[in-house]
Amino acid sequence: MSCTHDHNCEDHECSSDWSLYKHIDLSKVSALNEAVSGSVKSVFKTWEQRLESSGEHLESNEGDPELLVFVPFTSDVKIKSISIVGGPEGTSPSKLRVFINREGIDFSDAESMQAVQEWELAENLQGVLEYQTRYSKFQSVGNITLHFPESFGGDTTQIRYIGFKGEATQLKRDVVATIVYEIRPNPSDHKTKAETGGGFSQVE
Repeated sequence: MSCTHDHNCEDHECSSDWSLYKHIDLSKVSALNEAVSGSVKSVFKTWEQRLESSGEHLESNEGDPELLVFVPFTSDVKIKSISIVGGPEGTSPSKLRVFINREGIDFSDAESMQAVQEWELAENLQGVLEYQTRYSKFQSVGNITLHFPESFGGDTTQIRYIGFKGEATQLKRDVVATIVYEIRPNPSDHKTKAETGGGFSQVE
């Protein structure tokens, strides 16, 4: 099924098909600076449920709006877009920085490391905005860390929903092993690959 991923994808069936929710390893999701331990798990739900509120949401500690959210996946994924629904009255996050396949990042790391991509966020209270990734950089994602450095002036940052759209793949380990092998091939093995027209023209 094809789907155009713009900032206003209102086709819920289309959105559900591309949702990566079922591939999130929810038991291992974690957050730094959350006011209520474990509350980060409540923001991951289906696309259709993104505006439903059970009273639970992720919120930073009072006076410190910075949040760091770690999301592992049960299978490797390709992420096309990210959606964030924040809180009212200036508590929505105003910026997002992301890191891929890096475990154990803390706030010091996040501030000093180069993010894979950054976005200036809008107050997306109705859940209609999606932020497109630089898709070529979001291949074979085993885990993603989301850094929310600030809110829109609120004393805390609140997040009601985090959603990812894309595709799942089981190929990461095999592909990475093949690429590493081809970067440093044995001469005889490389000759065999060349004879069969194989090999890689470029590895980014």
